[in-house]
Amino acid sequence: MKRFFRYLGYLAALLVAFLAFVAITAWPNIGTLPKGEFLARNEQSPEWHGDQFQNPQPMFSNLRGGILQIFESKPGEEPDRPVPTVDSSAVYKTPPVSGLRVTWFGHSSMLLEIDGVNVVVDPFWSERTSPFGWLGPKRWYPPPVPMDHLPRVDVVVISHDHYDHLDRASVQALYERGARFIVPLGIASHLVGWGIPNDRITQLDWWQEARVGALTIVSTPSRHASGRLSARSDQTLWTGYALVGPHHRVFYSGDTGLNDSFPDVGEKYGPFDVSFIEAGQYDAQWPDWHLGPEQAVLVHQEVRARTLIPVHWGLVKLAHHAWTEPPERILAAARCAHVDVLIPEPGQAVEPTTHPVVPRWWPAQPWSTREQTPIIASKDGEANHPYTVPACH
Repeated sequence: MKRFFRYLGYLAALLVAFLAFVAITAWPNIGTLPKGEFLARNEQSPEWHGDQFQNPQPMFSNLRGGILQIFESKPGEEPDRPVPTVDSSAVYKTPPVSGLRVTWFGHSSMLLEIDGVNVVVDPFWSERTSPFGWLGPKRWYPPPVPMDHLPRVDVVVISHDHYDHLDRASVQALYERGARFIVPLGIASHLVGWGIPNDRITQLDWWQEARVGALTIVSTPSRHASGRLSARSDQTLWTGYALVGPHHRVFYSGDTGLNDSFPDVGEKYGPFDVSFIEAGQYDAQWPDWHLGPEQAVLVHQEVRARTLIPVHWGLVKLAHHAWTEPPERILAAARCAHVDVLIPEPGQAVEPTTHPVVPRWWPAQPWSTREQTPIIASKDGEANHPYTVPACH
């Protein structure tokens, strides 16, 4: 019996040591919940209700049937061969001839060179979308462009605080390069906790704007959630962005489900030269969290954009679909809607207003069509009250 208790003690000590290791490795990445002046700012927002931010349109989720299955993996959900990438470091030595050049680095991370202002969006140079460096969804390829090869970075914009969009190491590295930050309400608390001075951070509520050089950056509504492995979620806001320059306009959806705000965005700030719409990491069991391909094309039309570049795909597995399915379904929906789509290789710098031709670079493999796995958002969080998405005939 003494031996049993001795072993039990060893086991308990190992468990305590493991939990301490987990806490120590995760803690710096989790961030700091808003309090004091940051919380007071949140409480002034029309989107703040009770003790958290809430969507005007509630979201439907089948947690048992949808969220847990992301830990499964089936053939085709991740690449079985290297994904082609481009290092555009040399391209940045000269400014874009058209005045607008974009580089998608995979998922939602990108560089926008627009009317003389350089903007990095949702930077993600780390290995995993996780608070842990040793556990969590792992990127399929190294960053196509090393961060120290980027051109001057004037501003970093963050859409929300999920790990695949707010990466501590990337934020700190860009701060060291002199960037300022534009973020939704509440996220300043994370950044200040990571050593970013408050005077380098601008927080925006929906429909508020900030100026960077000749560029106006507007926070636009989205339908999503926030949280970083904390017992309290939705303490920070989620958003999209309209970037309005003297000559060019860009729209970025951020992570969002379909909602009623996009026609207003198009009316107020469109037409846009290019839209970056999240089109991957979707599931029919949580259709209000992410758009999916067909609804991405619809949003592109509602915001009155000319060229669509799909994002939020092509780097990590966060949902249960073939990794090549988002571009295939985007192209199918775009053909039906007569929408211009551009799908650059990760790291490839392109000037969308010059109508570049990018050959198909992802492999042909089986994928589910719209008819096989429809992604249709609810209007009010009830599965039996869906939006109507135009069919292709």
